[in-house]
Amino acid sequence: MSQIAASLADGALPHANGAGGKSRSSFWLLAVGSIGVVYGDIGTSPLYALREAVAAAVGAEGAPTREAVLGVLSLILWALIVIVTLKYVVILLRADNRGEGGTLALMALAQRALGRSTGAVVLLGIISGALFYGDAVITPALSVLSAIEGLKIVTPAFDPYVVPLTVLILVVLFAVQSRGTARVAAFFGPVMLVWFAAIAAAGIWQIAGDPRVLAAFNPLYGASFLANHGLVGLITLGAVFLAVTGAEALYADLGHFGRKPIQVAWIAAVLPSLALNYLGQGALVLSNPRAIENPFFLLYPEWALLPMVGLATVATVIASQAVISGAYSLTRQAIQLGLLPRFEIRHTSETQVGQIYMPRVNALLLLGVLLLVALFRSSSALASAYGIAVTGTMVVTATMAVVVIHKDWRWPLWAAIALIAPFLLIDATFLGANLLKVAEGGWVPLVLGALVMTVMYTWRRGSRVLFEKTRKSEVPLDPLVASLERKPPQRVPGTAVFLTSDPSCAPTAMMHSLKHYKVLHEKNVILTIETAPEPRIDPAERVHIEPIGETFLRVRLRFGFMEQPNVPKALAIARKLGFQFDIMSTSFFLSRRTLRPAASSCMPRWQDRLFIGLARSANDATDYFQIPTERVVEVGTQVAI
Repeated sequence: MSQIAASLADGALPHANGAGGKSRSSFWLLAVGSIGVVYGDIGTSPLYALREAVAAAVGAEGAPTREAVLGVLSLILWALIVIVTLKYVVILLRADNRGEGGTLALMALAQRALGRSTGAVVLLGIISGALFYGDAVITPALSVLSAIEGLKIVTPAFDPYVVPLTVLILVVLFAVQSRGTARVAAFFGPVMLVWFAAIAAAGIWQIAGDPRVLAAFNPLYGASFLANHGLVGLITLGAVFLAVTGAEALYADLGHFGRKPIQVAWIAAVLPSLALNYLGQGALVLSNPRAIENPFFLLYPEWALLPMVGLATVATVIASQAVISGAYSLTRQAIQLGLLPRFEIRHTSETQVGQIYMPRVNALLLLGVLLLVALFRSSSALASAYGIAVTGTMVVTATMAVVVIHKDWRWPLWAAIALIAPFLLIDATFLGANLLKVAEGGWVPLVLGALVMTVMYTWRRGSRVLFEKTRKSEVPLDPLVASLERKPPQRVPGTAVFLTSDPSCAPTAMMHSLKHYKVLHEKNVILTIETAPEPRIDPAERVHIEPIGETFLRVRLRFGFMEQPNVPKALAIARKLGFQFDIMSTSFFLSRRTLRPAASSCMPRWQDRLFIGLARSANDATDYFQIPTERVVEVGTQVAI
């Protein structure tokens, strides 16, 4: 079990879509693992969701009424059923990109279905990716704060220590990321199973005291509350959405666990536990309105409070770990899809390629999380900032799903719209409700999202401008090779590999080598590395070789957007295709461009400077493509952009 569980946190498991070909025991291990990783975020929502929703329904000073409690409960239950169960578990889990899920995977799938890269689809992908980072910053701060606040129920004397303890836990959590999550991940599933059992048991105990709370399953209670409360109802709806935050993880972690294990875990364990706990909290508040202060922890007797605070803290750390790992994964996808510059990626496992650590992303996330804790200092204050990022992502996901269902599933357009429109309407309503909280803290994910969107858009646009500028001065490759074959310069032993993004033109490094050294290697490879709109590429399709002369080859390496490019390994595959490759007699020539602002540019001056700064901060291509540093020759050029 430990070998499988060790890879759960970072999606290192092979595709298990439908668990086809896997043993029954492996299937259940995947299901348990999905409970630990996929459902950590939504599983800790009971810590604050009902409290915030009922508080919004009755106002700051109002006492909870039966109408308000049953109305809020009904809205929460049906949000779990409609948004999570129907939209994600039943429908979107089937919109997989060769086993992978998530908004960027859906973007790539939509592009492939359309047969081209459209600006609208790319923009939707950028928006959803940017908003995810807002979620990744808010989730650890809100989750850990809400768990530690349980100490105040034990004794108010703990109040001054809530924020310092939260900061300490978060710093330790981010500090251990560089060590990998294999050992911790082995406990994710079992711990979260205990968590769900504990919250379900507490809910059952309270429901037994007032079974009338089960009336909340009637959707008329929720509809009536919204109809009778106008703006207050809409504000309440924004708080109700806290109960379904984390639903995107269902889709994002599809490739980690497979469709069936995720679906079974939700239906068999997670949904019943959440429903029972929310109903139990509702029954408690109906019998004791003062319990609205913290209904989750007040479900438990005094002797169980400290153990539950400890269990809640562990559960929120697990939820935070899942979203941090998701941020690494999303960043790697964004780099491969050309939305971000290369960042350093460290592999934390020798056997599991999915377990990665990104120092720069980790540092930025920690800084953002600590700033939020310092600014808001309580989970209630921070709850207002939550929701906008997730609802925005859900709206984008639903929009792209229409394209995929129409083009990839080959449904008629009207049928695709008819299927998704109700969910899109619900998501848009939740988004509108959350936008009412912009002044109270909702500006946080909007600002974070806007910053990330600006970076992604600038990098994509700047890369295109740079490509067009450099291409104007480049020499067509085929005529040059023909000329060099007719009148070759001095030859030197070995193989030269010239990396270029445009295989139709002579690489800058090769031109400079000819100009300054006036020599040519015995064998020369023009190497292009492409990112395919699929998560992974079959090794048999990895390498494409095209001879363009007696001593020149044009080689194209293809990697999926979920893969880490490894040039030496890929070139080793080329041996089977007749390319005699010896790493010790091969030199890799790379062009290192130094950018400077041009007198006139296609982009505004600030965007020029931002792109140049991003380019300078990008990780070295040698490290990113895992080329041995002692075999690399870098040729510098200056480009005005």
